[in-house]
Amino acid sequence: MVETGKSPGAPRTSRRHFLKTSAAAASGVALGALAIERVAHAAGSDVIKIGVVGCGGRGNGAAMDAMSVDPAVRLAAMCDLFADRVKNSRTNLKKQKPDQVAVDDDHCFADFDGYKKVIASVDVVLIACAAKFHPLYTKAAVEAGKHVFVEKPHGIDPLGIKTVAAACDLAREKGLSVVSGLQSRYHRGMQETVKRIHDGAIGDIVAIEENFLRAPYVLYKRAAGLNEVQYQCSNQYHFTWLSGDDVPQSLVHNVDRSLWAMREEPPLRCHGLGGRSSMVDEVYGNVFDHHSVVYQFAGGARLYAFCRTTDGCYGEVSSIIIGTKGRSDLTACRIDGETKWRYEGPGCNPYQEEHKALFGAIRAGKPVSSGYHMARSTLATIMGQLSCYTGKEVTWDQATKSDFFYPPKPEECRFDMEPPVKLGPDGHYPVYVPGFTKLL
Repeated sequence: MVETGKSPGAPRTSRRHFLKTSAAAASGVALGALAIERVAHAAGSDVIKIGVVGCGGRGNGAAMDAMSVDPAVRLAAMCDLFADRVKNSRTNLKKQKPDQVAVDDDHCFADFDGYKKVIASVDVVLIACAAKFHPLYTKAAVEAGKHVFVEKPHGIDPLGIKTVAAACDLAREKGLSVVSGLQSRYHRGMQETVKRIHDGAIGDIVAIEENFLRAPYVLYKRAAGLNEVQYQCSNQYHFTWLSGDDVPQSLVHNVDRSLWAMREEPPLRCHGLGGRSSMVDEVYGNVFDHHSVVYQFAGGARLYAFCRTTDGCYGEVSSIIIGTKGRSDLTACRIDGETKWRYEGPGCNPYQEEHKALFGAIRAGKPVSSGYHMARSTLATIMGQLSCYTGKEVTWDQATKSDFFYPPKPEECRFDMEPPVKLGPDGHYPVYVPGFTKLL
């Protein structure tokens, strides 16, 4: 099996082993064994039943990608916190994949326990709901013996990441596949570029600049008839207790690419700056609209990471890696300096490639896992977010040892609970205040 389930603080892998496991993950070929009975169902059918937890844009996208890469995949169960989203999602997916969407009314679920019913109904669980619930649902699926695709971020707090890491360990023991939605690892051009960086094409890495600058995620205004918790869940990207805010939500892709280039070495510490400038109305919840995080590595290299979710501003998504002999624009798959090179190989859709790896591994009986990087990369973003909120330096040691979580725990959530955050008298949700807020 591909290396999986290391704790976020585990030593980095060797260059040879890392390249070997990265290639295995991308191709869906790994060591180990998985009984073919897991995919050879009743009457010898080669159908693989999938279920979607979360019927928003990424849930729909994951279902489409899974059905597109494997014609024997059947969507058999769906759930969301809101029944209308399940219904609309099923209708839209049925139009695009009429022969593969086989979800009857009895397998459409709409409550906080819906994930349990989906897990019980399928072979593979696609998790793409509010990130708060990703660790709990991943753990539950693996405990039930199901393969998992889980979207980023893989948790929003240190306690959640411990749950994810433990689930990856258990998946390895059970011979189950766990694939992450950090799709950069499946981009052929980036794979080749990172290999060349590891081979010394830009020398030793001294600095990295990461940018994810864009307008806000989709916004849902308050609908009539919703109580406060229902409204916040309907607009989940804009509430920290559900989404973790934008460093885990957006910069996780960038930070994952950086740690990939750094051979999975975690940062020693970080300090962050962040706040709200203009996105302050009710619909923007209680998240920040800009963040900057500086990560420091043991060898002296620094990672400068920036994200912004503000309308009418400059936008950029990039990963610039600077070495002693040159630099790489990783997202453009280009190297400049002493070595001048640009990837000119075949293109690919990394969103589909990750599903090819998952379903190919299931059919081959050779589990594939993203466990060697997904928890570590997500935890690095969480420590950056916590630093932005508190104004304090946060170390990797603090993050890995902490049991901090944004209350309530995911298994305690329900629509009739006390809202974790409430509107202030000014009509705005209160936000964390750097220099005064204490979290760890």
